[in-house]
Amino acid sequence: MKDYQIADIQDLFVLGRTTKERNPLTLFWTGSGIECNVKARELWIEIEADYDIYEPWISIIIDGAYISRRMVEKGKQWICVFRNMNPEIVKNIKVLKEVQAMPEDEKHCLQIHNLRTDGSFEKVEEKPYKIEFIGDSITSGEGSIGAKQEEDWISMWFSTQNNYAVMIAQALNADYHIISQSGWGVYSAWDNNPHNNLPDYYEQVCGVIKGNRNRELGAGELNDFKSWQPDAIVVNLGTNDDGAFHSPKWQDEVTGESHEQRMNADGTYEEASIKEFKHAVYAFLKKLRKYNPNAQILWVYGMLGMPMKDFIEAVIKCYKEQERDTKVEFLLLQDTTEETIGARQHPGVLAHKAAAKVLIEEIKNCRVC
Repeated sequence: MKDYQIADIQDLFVLGRTTKERNPLTLFWTGSGIECNVKARELWIEIEADYDIYEPWISIIIDGAYISRRMVEKGKQWICVFRNMNPEIVKNIKVLKEVQAMPEDEKHCLQIHNLRTDGSFEKVEEKPYKIEFIGDSITSGEGSIGAKQEEDWISMWFSTQNNYAVMIAQALNADYHIISQSGWGVYSAWDNNPHNNLPDYYEQVCGVIKGNRNRELGAGELNDFKSWQPDAIVVNLGTNDDGAFHSPKWQDEVTGESHEQRMNADGTYEEASIKEFKHAVYAFLKKLRKYNPNAQILWVYGMLGMPMKDFIEAVIKCYKEQERDTKVEFLLLQDTTEETIGARQHPGVLAHKAAAKVLIEEIKNCRVC
């Protein structure tokens, strides 16, 4: 058996948005991780985890099959990926972070240090396509695993293998990045917090998380967009923006700052509030195009209701005309039902499969893949 530092393994593919530093490799986002081809009898991985509230979870995929899923305890430890397999056959291995970045837990951290094997690492072919997924709890896979009655907001109920984004990437043989945060929106979070929106942090590696350690790990660094240009971007935002209209006013306990998206007395959306939302959608489309000049952009919506459909669709139509951008489309997804609901009143695996099926065909129709 021999130990290899992650940074020294040339035939290893890093999944997900992260920093250039590879020793150790920090996994920030949902679905981030490593992929390698190993010709060996056994393989171990040295992982270091920390948390205060929300522990990291990982999944292990061997030759495309979902083999195991486990919580990673605090500290540095060796985890067996496989043992006693045929040493003459090359195995494709993926180790993925199941849990999203956790802004509420500054200690939440997952890093890969080394791999240990009695064999060799073989070349991993680069995927022919790249897809970036941007969203909220749906794209984080929250509730896509676990019994329907589960309501606790904990790391256990996040999943990559039941996630439509990972399903699409697997079906299209695409590399992928997932940028997602539960409860966040394009303009504000479900609780009216205007600071919890994805567009404000899009330029950074993982600017949604705070604290000195995360800063030292490079979470706030500018992302290197030139190093990874997606062929397609799937945006699934708007669900929590609607939630803000039905939530109490948000107020910062320290500064006294407050914010509220308002409904009219007749149950319609206040014009001024909707104007802010629509402006945020338009501005985010411009930002996405600035950093990804050639990507096909698909704005999808509807897995947890569709009250913002007309507003989003109108903005996209206006944007395409004003900016003369023909590579932007809107796609309505099937709403989750009693049969397809998962844990925490979120889309379950059946809902994710239905969304993935529609999106795979749409991406193919756009001639991206």
